Amino acid sequence: MHPPPSSLSFFFVLLFHLSSSTTDTFIYGGCSQSRFTPGSPYESNVNSMLTSLVNSASFSPFNNFKISVPGSTQSDIVYGLFQCRGDLTTSDCRDCVAHAVTRLGVICPDASGGAMQLDGCFVKYDGSSFLGVEDKTEVYKKCGPTVGYNSEILSRRDALLAYMVGGNGQYFRVGGSGSVQGVGQCVQDLSLSECQDCLTEASGRLKSECGASAWGDMYLGKCYVRYSERGFHSRSDDGDVDKTLAIIIGIIAGVAVMIVFLSFLTRLCDRKDGK
Repeated sequence: MHPPPSSLSFFFVLLFHLSSSTTDTFIYGGCSQSRFTPGSPYESNVNSMLTSLVNSASFSPFNNFKISVPGSTQSDIVYGLFQCRGDLTTSDCRDCVAHAVTRLGVICPDASGGAMQLDGCFVKYDGSSFLGVEDKTEVYKKCGPTVGYNSEILSRRDALLAYMVGGNGQYFRVGGSGSVQGVGQCVQDLSLSECQDCLTEASGRLKSECGASAWGDMYLGKCYVRYSERGFHSRSDDGDVDKTLAIIIGIIAGVAVMIVFLSFLTRLCDRKDGK
C-alpha cells in the first residue's frame, strides 16, 4: 500500500536552559490514516525525505523536496518541506527540524503522511503534493486568560495585528505595541500575496475567537500569528515555568538549610574540642 556552582549561579543556569529549550516545545502534530507497506519503495522515499529535510536545515531556514528513489512509481513519490522560525540560528534550525523528524517517527510510524509543528519549526511530508498550495485550514488555536475590557491592551493588540498583516513583504514578521508583542510567519512555498492572505485570515480568526485574551495562538495550514501582552514566548508555558521555579526555589532552600545545619554542627564540634 502506498500511501555545583553557588546556589545563585545554579538558579540562572537552570533558567537559561529553560528559555533556550522553547524552540522544541510541541505545538501540534498529526498523521495520515493511510499507511505504507514496510520495505516498500514508498518507505524508502519517506526515509530519504526526512533525511533530506534534516540535512538541508543545516544551511537553510526553508526547503521543499519531491523525492522518488530508483525503482519508484508515480504513486511512490513523496513531497515534503520544513520551515524554521525566522529568528533562529542555522544550528538551532537544524536541531529543531531533527527533533521534529524524530517525533514524527515516534507518533507516525508507517504513516503515508505526517506534520509536526514545534515552537521553532514546522515539518510536513505526504504522498500527495501540497507544495505551493494555499491552506487556511485552522489546525491549532489556544487563547490565554481574559484581560477583561482593558481598552489600552485591546487597542494595542489590534494595532499589532494590523501591523502583522500590513503587507511588509516578509514571510516572518515580529512587532510590538507597548507591552503587547507578536510574531507571524508563512511557509515559504507560498507567494508573498498568498502569505498576506493567510496572515490576514489567521489574524482575523485570532481576534474574533480569542476575544479579550491576554495572549493567543492561531495556526492555519500554511501560516500562524501569535501575540501576548508580555511577548510571544511567554504564552502557554507559564504553568511549566512556575513549576520549574518552584522546584528551583525548593532546591535553593534545601541547600540553605543544609548549610545552616552543617554550620551548626561545626560550631558544636569546635565547642567540644575546646573542652
